[in-house]
Amino acid sequence: MSKKLSDMTLKELWKLFPIILKEHNTDYLNWYNDEKQQLLEIIDKVDIKRINHIGSSSVQGLISKPTVDILLEINNDTNIDKLITKLIDNGWTLMSSEKSPNLNMSFNKGYTIKGFAEKVFHLHVRYYDNWNELYFRDYLREHKDVADEYGQLKISLLDKYKNNRDGYTHAKTDFILKHTEKAKEEYGDRYKP
Repeated sequence: MSKKLSDMTLKELWKLFPIILKEHNTDYLNWYNDEKQQLLEIIDKVDIKRINHIGSSSVQGLISKPTVDILLEINNDTNIDKLITKLIDNGWTLMSSEKSPNLNMSFNKGYTIKGFAEKVFHLHVRYYDNWNELYFRDYLREHKDVADEYGQLKISLLDKYKNNRDGYTHAKTDFILKHTEKAKEEYGDRYKP
């Protein structure tokens, strides 16, 4: 009998779900729009402040993991337990949850005991705020040279971190923060509530 994903060690999960980079798939936008529509149907409208496609799959032409990242920003008075139940009942798996100092919940869809499904999603649930991911996404969309440099960085990290998601993410942090700061200088308070 196979182990459940929830019973696997981090090392086993990283082996089953390695870092994979692919050329941009123009269907990512459709995947995002379909999933956004489903979220709008299952979550109380009063709880939703903003939904955005973030991450590399949201940047046309950028190499990325074949995963659609979604940032769901909610009202501060949202019933979190009810929201979690609704998402789980609709096929999402809660991967991590922090309530302080800031709400930061991660859900996924498309991870199976046999590896990745055809469509893979990460849902980041946070309170409505001025999130770096929105600025970084816009900066990559509007500065192709920086997006190309970011793609090359990711390719250079692949061999070393193929089975270490935390290491891969950490190795990109300085680049992301540097260009997020440039984006905030250029865009001002574009996403400030």
